[in-house]
Amino acid sequence: MARYTGPKTKIARKFGEPIFGSDKSYERKPYPPGQHGNSKGHKKTSEYGVQLKEKQKAKYTYGVLERQFSNLFDKAHRSHGVTGEVLLQLLESRLDNVVYRLGIAPSRMAARQLVSHRHIVVNGEVVNVPSYQVKSGQQVGVRERSKSLEVITNSVSRQSRYSWLEWDASSLTGKFLNVPERTDIPENIKEQLIVELYSK
Repeated sequence: MARYTGPKTKIARKFGEPIFGSDKSYERKPYPPGQHGNSKGHKKTSEYGVQLKEKQKAKYTYGVLERQFSNLFDKAHRSHGVTGEVLLQLLESRLDNVVYRLGIAPSRMAARQLVSHRHIVVNGEVVNVPSYQVKSGQQVGVRERSKSLEVITNSVSRQSRYSWLEWDASSLTGKFLNVPERTDIPENIKEQLIVELYSK
């Protein structure tokens, strides 16, 4: 299973924000990595460089590799909506992301692992594909025998609420009510730059 396994703090410093969540190492050094990371005189980034950086940020944020991201963009481009918004909606609809948003896992990487290790069910059936696209009305929950896992119980106790998701704490099950609107998605991603990059 292909996934990014490199240093997270270095990537967060490159984008200037903690895209992988709370990170004490990032807080100590919130400037770009490398010998000249903390120096004031930075070379102006080209238009292409800015667009590429935004695409890379989206990829790392959602834990998607290049080919998957490119396929999702093609799918978004073929849809009837605004390409950039649809791309983010497709990323938000991934099963690993939904598990993370529901608060079942503390990070997207942990959510991906829970899905891959068969701890997650969709409409009562085990699904072990992190990229599975959850549809409106589907229920995503924790497999019965996995409900006592420490990583899950700890995470659920400090979950956030999102308008497009419904959560039942008694059964550890959430419902994907609808695809979120762009204004509801909290990620700091300028999707129009990604569209411009792929349009070249």
